Amino acid sequence: MNGRERILTVAGGGIPDRVPVSLFIQEEFLAYYYPKKSSVNRVTDAVACARELGIDVMPRGREFEEPHFLRKSFPNWKLDKRDEVKDGLLFRTTEIETPKGVLRQVQVGPYNPVSGQGIHMGKREYFINDDRDLEIFLEYVPALDVETRGEMKAYGKHIREVMGDTGVASPWGWCSAFNMASEYRNIEQLLIDPYLDMGFYQAFMEKLTAMMTEYNAALADTELDCIGIQGNVANAGLMGVDFFEEHVMPYEKQIISAIKSNGTYTLYHNCGKAKAFQESYVKMGLDIWETVAEHPVGDSTLKQAKQSIGDRITLSGNLDQINFLKQASLEEVEEKVTEIMEIGKPGGKYLFAASDFLEKNTPLENVRKMIEVAKREGKY
Repeated sequence: MNGRERILTVAGGGIPDRVPVSLFIQEEFLAYYYPKKSSVNRVTDAVACARELGIDVMPRGREFEEPHFLRKSFPNWKLDKRDEVKDGLLFRTTEIETPKGVLRQVQVGPYNPVSGQGIHMGKREYFINDDRDLEIFLEYVPALDVETRGEMKAYGKHIREVMGDTGVASPWGWCSAFNMASEYRNIEQLLIDPYLDMGFYQAFMEKLTAMMTEYNAALADTELDCIGIQGNVANAGLMGVDFFEEHVMPYEKQIISAIKSNGTYTLYHNCGKAKAFQESYVKMGLDIWETVAEHPVGDSTLKQAKQSIGDRITLSGNLDQINFLKQASLEEVEEKVTEIMEIGKPGGKYLFAASDFLEKNTPLENVRKMIEVAKREGKY
């Protein structure tokens, strides 16, 4: 089997020739791996890196993570973006002019011209702060346009050609209603909205969900095999199961259903505290949950997750790439990878990966040993 066949077989519930070794690779590791490059691309360079290392890659393009209405202007929706670098930080100001007023967001993050696209920027100011902002958003936010749909089609075709048989692309869509809501509204306000103003919360979330459902159905109606959903904000360290299932899950299920209705797989990312939500992830209809992360980063173990939900959802993880892979000896890497594979491999529905993306300054001999052992021990 090739990488593409392995990943699709596992996602569909089948047993491949061996467990896919689908490490999460993006700009930080790619800039480290290719030190002479002045810039790196999280898809094309990830595919090239995967071919050199011999892994079954799942690159996460970000081309359609940002929605159409934050990439260009529309009637009654004039978009203006400005970037400023100051003291090693990138400040990005976005202003949207409408007939009833201006919506404004200010983001900030570390500036790195080579690997900076892998950074998720923090917020200094948010678009949706009060009833006035929500009223503007609900009235003027533009629907998905024909041009963007065409760009999605072209993107899916291009990515399929780039990938070949090396693996399966899983680009981030404009996904997860709660994650995106927290991009536009302060998370502290968002968490108390259901208690202080349920009408506000429902209007905001229902509008986002309706738009995301249409958007991701269109993105899935391409040559893409899988779409990534960033669900890390709604984690078990921030909210309980009751809140998640009442105020988050119904919206996520609609988006997931829209993606899957086109025969496209879903990959849901929560690399932190998720043990309490494992059954919820099954109820949501997810195909793949990444990543099973142990203490201190997360609160799940692969053994527990495999026993609890491993026959109903594909699991991805869970080698510690922060505290272990950077420091371990080759012998320790071999021992740990073998242990993980013994737990994850039985019955299929498992992708070998780290607990998140590979980081810079990870000894390449450790990376190569990890891959060597995973491919050897992952054979069925």
